[in-house]
Amino acid sequence: MATSEDVVMEVPDENMQRFTVELEFVQCLANPEYLNYLAQHNYLKEEEFVNYLKYLLYWKDPKYARFIKYPQCLQLLELLQEPKFRNELINVPCTRFIQSQQMQHWSHHFRRRANLVTNAAVKKDSDGKPEEKEEPPS
Repeated sequence: MATSEDVVMEVPDENMQRFTVELEFVQCLANPEYLNYLAQHNYLKEEEFVNYLKYLLYWKDPKYARFIKYPQCLQLLELLQEPKFRNELINVPCTRFIQSQQMQHWSHHFRRRANLVTNAAVKKDSDGKPEEKEEPPS
């Protein structure tokens, strides 16, 4: 027989499991091919599933969003609230377009980040201190 202590210990584990499952699912929404799969199998037309997507909007709250590794999933979760967007996801060209936009965004982001890192390194080297150059041995 379970004691009250056992029950108390199970609640955090259940909450953590639910948190983990919902986090994984929300992040799966960043994958356009997965969205296409959901659309082709009519999940996006089921009222219960649409309500679940609405419930998941709590992930946009910063106290939850900080756990997300793929932030584009939040934008796609927001778009999934729109029936027109859900209907378009059944079309492969639509999902390919979303994919290409993601790739362009990532490419631009990484290029910009690389430039920022390079510029920061150059600035650090030229903070008014002349670089010491070694004299070649004579």
